[in-house]
Amino acid sequence: MAQALGLDFGTTNTVLATANGGTTHSMAFTSAAGTADSMRTALSFMKDPQLGRAALKVEAGHAAIRQFIDNPGECRFLQSIKTFAASALFQGTLIYAKRHSFEDLMEIFIRRLRTYAGDNWSTEVSRIVAGRPVHFAGANPDPALATERYNEALSRFGFPEIHYVYEPVAAAFYFAQNLKSDATVLVADFGGGTTDYSLIRFETIAGMLTATPMGHSGVGVAGDHFDYRMIDNIVAPQIGKGSHFKSFDKILEVPSNYYSSFGRWNQLSIFKTSREFEDLRKLVRTALEPEKLETFIDLVDHDEGYPLYQAVSATKMALSAAEEAPFDFAPLGRGGHRTIKRKDFESWIADDLSRIEGALDEVLEKTQTSADAIDKVFLTGGTSFVPAVRRIFTERFDHDRIETGGELLSIAHGLALIGEREDIAQWTVQ
Repeated sequence: MAQALGLDFGTTNTVLATANGGTTHSMAFTSAAGTADSMRTALSFMKDPQLGRAALKVEAGHAAIRQFIDNPGECRFLQSIKTFAASALFQGTLIYAKRHSFEDLMEIFIRRLRTYAGDNWSTEVSRIVAGRPVHFAGANPDPALATERYNEALSRFGFPEIHYVYEPVAAAFYFAQNLKSDATVLVADFGGGTTDYSLIRFETIAGMLTATPMGHSGVGVAGDHFDYRMIDNIVAPQIGKGSHFKSFDKILEVPSNYYSSFGRWNQLSIFKTSREFEDLRKLVRTALEPEKLETFIDLVDHDEGYPLYQAVSATKMALSAAEEAPFDFAPLGRGGHRTIKRKDFESWIADDLSRIEGALDEVLEKTQTSADAIDKVFLTGGTSFVPAVRRIFTERFDHDRIETGGELLSIAHGLALIGEREDIAQWTVQ
């Protein structure tokens, strides 16, 4: 039986699990930020004179965030690396004058995790099983390119075998371990960047769990998009989005592209050194509401991106349990303290919800499966707690058929369990 390593390389978080004899364990990572069994998918690079002129101090996960916060302006920070995997437009990024490809970034990230894992990282892994979304994030994702890049990065570790499994299939397999009878299972996996569905028929034949994949679908919309909608509606108007400036005898709107940096909080540090930021500074002189742009500039100058992300996440989580919740972000001044109503939040994400529901319709239509024919619905991922997302399912399926659990760990553990099977080819993406 193969000793397997399951890799859930996520947009927001990454989890590794090992399997041996049907038992799985999450790999623990110990870094400068403490010990955890999941790591934020993030990297930071900083020059360190003690390491030599050309060497960089590299951190991953929470330690990368800490290094970035503690060294504003001196650190290059990258997050959500996975969103570039299937993009042909992404050919690499310069980090202190050295170009790094996607494969380089993925390798560096996993090597840091291996260092953090220490003795927990087994040297006897015979195969690694990596998860992949049904539909990669991006405007025109190329899944073949993503697989090629994954292969290149993972092959640098010398694993004897590399396999790929759809992330919702892995979550379904993890969930199926607790099934008491044969069942048709729909898994909805809500990640940071993508929402994926998998419909699978599980049956036990001669004591062996078997699965018949019935269909898959996905869309490049998930929790990160919800965060951005909140920022766009709560914060952006207070720092000048939609305001105007004078240009000779014309009144023009402040370019909206300045505000795209708020889609990823770490982009504010990159925006800080851009020509666009210099142009924004100049606009203050001719702005009709200069105080708003001055607040925008202060947020960037003082590296307030991460505290803003934390404030938005806290409000979003609170709205999962209450009809309204406070939004507190002191750097905005008086406008940084307000109450957000759930109904407003749901109106902001209405288009995203429509796309998520459309992907569900797609898998049911492709497989010609009615809601009544599905025995179990398994929701995984933090976004599954958003009431508007949950309603997509409660309006179609009886409550006793809907289950949740293992929001961060189910995929990695499912991948590891699949990695032990002799019939692994039945589960993998060819």
